[in-house]
Amino acid sequence: MAEETKCACGTANVGIFACSGASNVGQIANKIAVELTKQEVGKMMCTVGIGGRIGGRIGGLMKSAEGSERLIAIDGCPLNCTKETLELAGFTPDRHIVISELGIKKNKDLDLKDEEIKEAMDKVKEILQSE
Repeated sequence: MAEETKCACGTANVGIFACSGASNVGQIANKIAVELTKQEVGKMMCTVGIGGRIGGRIGGLMKSAEGSERLIAIDGCPLNCTKETLELAGFTPDRHIVISELGIKKNKDLDLKDEEIKEAMDKVKEILQSE
């Protein structure tokens, strides 16, 4: 996953929020958010902290999200926990990606398959580069 991804988002100030749910696709979403952060596509932020409104409207986590020019939500499955969490806190993601819609079947196996991670990452790159 060392290949650099360029986001066609038009800004470097991108907040990346991901699912880290108890399924393969939730964990793949999280791994992709980490990799996108390493590649400097944006900065991974804490979805759970947003859900908990840590620090209130003026706290660090909420303020960081508010200060982002664009928000990317990466969910594992159609429950859309990440997107819903952001929306309940008053944020609208500019881009919403669902890993299970990229051809990865959801299951409870947390021993992730490298080929599934690579397949999902390649598709996420395509989505972000096509914006």
